Amino acid sequence: MANIKKGDLVQVISGATQARGGDRGKQGRVIEVLVERNRVVVEGVNLVTKHVRVGQTQRGTKTGGIETMEAPIHVSNVALVDPETKTPTRVGHRNEEVTKDGVTKTVRVRYAKKSGKDL
Repeated sequence: MANIKKGDLVQVISGATQARGGDRGKQGRVIEVLVERNRVVVEGVNLVTKHVRVGQTQRGTKTGGIETMEAPIHVSNVALVDPETKTPTRVGHRNEEVTKDGVTKTVRVRYAKKSGKDL
């Protein structure tokens, strides 16, 4: 089971501080997880400018120009945010038995190591 999934709230834990123009300490939601490359795209973090070639859509409107977008960062540079304390925490996994319609299933659940709350 993955430690970080799409939609999780994460915090950047490495790199330059915000005072030096970096992203350390910023929190944001995970937009995309690139499993093969061990990277995540986080909303509002690691912004880069991209030059897009000018083109036309079917309606005739112009597209292109300079856009800012989020670039992927390595998964080891972010930590999941504890829902209770709003601070970065490590992720644990435990097995829980869930009964639904009289059928008992064993389900793997992620939890925050600091507070013990389910994620």
